[in-house]
Amino acid sequence: MGPPDHGCACFWKCLMNPLLARATLMQIEALCLAYGDRCRVGAWEESIPLLDHALQCAQLAEWAHAEPPLVAAALLHDLGHALAQASCDEAGQPASDIATLCEPERPYLALLGQAFAPDVTEPVRLHDQAKRYLVSVDARYAEALSPQALQRMALQGGPMGQDERRRFEADPHADAAIRLRLWDDLAKHPGKATPPLAYYLDLLAELIDAPARSRKLAIGSLTLV
Repeated sequence: MGPPDHGCACFWKCLMNPLLARATLMQIEALCLAYGDRCRVGAWEESIPLLDHALQCAQLAEWAHAEPPLVAAALLHDLGHALAQASCDEAGQPASDIATLCEPERPYLALLGQAFAPDVTEPVRLHDQAKRYLVSVDARYAEALSPQALQRMALQGGPMGQDERRRFEADPHADAAIRLRLWDDLAKHPGKATPPLAYYLDLLAELIDAPARSRKLAIGSLTLV
């Protein structure tokens, strides 16, 4: 009997590269500490600091009894903005000038993929598409969005058409992305009390360590023929 088939390339990447996953977690922590007190800028401008928003979103996920990977996704969903601002600083540019702010999650998805499985990264990837989906199926949701949010959605493609909705609904991570989207919309209260960053970093570390524990179990289950 061989090791279990987890059907996930990211699982095996994390399994074989625990040092890379740990280094990624350290980079995430550094981004949170260095840029967490900044707000989103450009077309994505918000008045709440990035870290406040991330912690509130993760707290809402916990209050909803979400599984740990979705809590992690809630924490990490917008930190692509921190990575984009870090890139601006390195280039000596104002953050509002950098083109990657049009899709700030893309380079960060590659970073997250070094440490986390799709049940973390896919809701992050899809949470903006979830807004486009909700606007197309729920008029009350669309009416509740701010003019700035509607402008951002237009940059992201506007309301989904019928074919897009079908493809989105068929995605196994669509429900998680919708839940994340709703928490994202609510997590906008500067100064609201939340658990500290360290609390959620422990949760991320547990998710990173899980493949290593599975590796030990898989190796222990091997039998010689």
